Amino acid sequence: MRIIRLFYITFIALRFGLDEFILSHSRLKPLQGVINCLLFWRNNSQPRGARLRLALEALGPIFVKFGQVLSTRRDLIPLDIADELAKLQDQVPPVAYAEIEKTIQQAFNLPLNQVFADFEQIAIASASVAQVHFAHLLDGTPVAVKVLRPGIASVINKDLVLLDTAAWLLQALSAEVRRLKPREVVKEFGEHTHSELDLTLEAANCTRLAGNFPDKRLLIPEIYWDWCREQVMVMQRMTGTPISQIAVLRQKNIDIPKLARDGVEIFFTQVFRDGFFHADMHPGNIQVADDGRYIALDFGIMGTLTDTDKYYLARNFLAFFNRDYRDVAVAHIESGWVPKGTNVEALETAVRAICEPIFNKPLKEISFGRTLLSLFQMSRRFGVIIQPQLVMLQKTLLNIEGLGRDLDPDLDLWKTAQPFLTRWMSEQMGWRSIVKTLKKELPYIVKNMPQMPRLVHQFLTQQTHAEQDAPIRQAIDTLIKAQQKQARWQKRLTLAAITLILMQLASLLIIGLNFIKLS
Repeated sequence: MRIIRLFYITFIALRFGLDEFILSHSRLKPLQGVINCLLFWRNNSQPRGARLRLALEALGPIFVKFGQVLSTRRDLIPLDIADELAKLQDQVPPVAYAEIEKTIQQAFNLPLNQVFADFEQIAIASASVAQVHFAHLLDGTPVAVKVLRPGIASVINKDLVLLDTAAWLLQALSAEVRRLKPREVVKEFGEHTHSELDLTLEAANCTRLAGNFPDKRLLIPEIYWDWCREQVMVMQRMTGTPISQIAVLRQKNIDIPKLARDGVEIFFTQVFRDGFFHADMHPGNIQVADDGRYIALDFGIMGTLTDTDKYYLARNFLAFFNRDYRDVAVAHIESGWVPKGTNVEALETAVRAICEPIFNKPLKEISFGRTLLSLFQMSRRFGVIIQPQLVMLQKTLLNIEGLGRDLDPDLDLWKTAQPFLTRWMSEQMGWRSIVKTLKKELPYIVKNMPQMPRLVHQFLTQQTHAEQDAPIRQAIDTLIKAQQKQARWQKRLTLAAITLILMQLASLLIIGLNFIKLS
């Protein structure tokens, strides 16, 4: 099934002429001509951006999400493509109303008119996994109803299996790719994507995020739990202007520079204060109320960070803002993100070379995307270990940069974020933090104090046994490494054979299609 799905993806790419993106290089132009002759039946009259969007929609929700992320990076992709991909944020073709009505009736085991006083048949927003309709409850309360697309779970599961296969293939062929932990990254992405398939989990995320902002600085819709099911979520109807409509916001006298600054602070508050953040912040999920406050929507993908993650991230950000590149290097080593034996001076110099050129520049003159690419290239040289739990944060940072660039290209991200992080670190390292930690850990300390002598004795005994068993373990490790090396070569031979078979199948399909067309 994985091979069939991979074959289908290749077919869709060829059908919509996406080979143009790969073969546009001058050295590959002749190959482009050959493919055009073989596939003379396809229609490539539409613009390339529209063809890319249609291909992603045909391939399913995982690919649509990829297009959503790309649409926010107008500094990295051509504007014509970005404009088309922006339609993926909330303009995915909706499911027919009859299917939505059937899903709701199955979820509640009741006719639709016994759940809602009225229900608008036309979707107000349609995304890759679900779509939203306006309705009124029986008591007249206006609500927004989010409904899963029928059969979406099986489609997502198949695509995640395919992504895992691709990650396994890359891992088996390249030791450098193994360092990036692609299968763990896919697993992390899969866990977040699966959470979108149970709307009660999304409702819980929404409630938790709202609880983190009791001051209503960030507006979150209220959840009506009595009408929530796995396939259906009913929430407060929110009224606002999509954040991408900058001209409309200006007409409403919204302070755009303040809006951009507030967005940065709200994001860092979610990450560093709460360790729980909205991880799908494309423009389709963010609106602005008439009073200038942000409205957050769609809580299917949320990111979480441990206290250790938050500490090292904040330390890296602050050191970066203060141009203390040595502390950036030391923090990477202490956190285990690079091997312990890494040369601190060499790592400091490499980080300085990447980061120094972008300081004191507004967003319109820098690109986090290119900076991250440079950092990844540097990381290969130093053996940086990519942390899968930070993948969602990296993705969200790129979304934030895209939003900030659209709102206020003159925004100085460093000056906006530095005071917040400085205050946060002070709270974490000061006497208030010590009192808070002691208060939290005191019951555990009191409970385990009588057992401390026995626990210390057990630890020392285990250390002695470990020293005695060291030679045996070393011999076993050597044998395991030899077996793993042999297994890697077997994998590579198997993958090479599979690749050849796929290439032959693709050639046969293209020839068959041409034969059918001619006949």
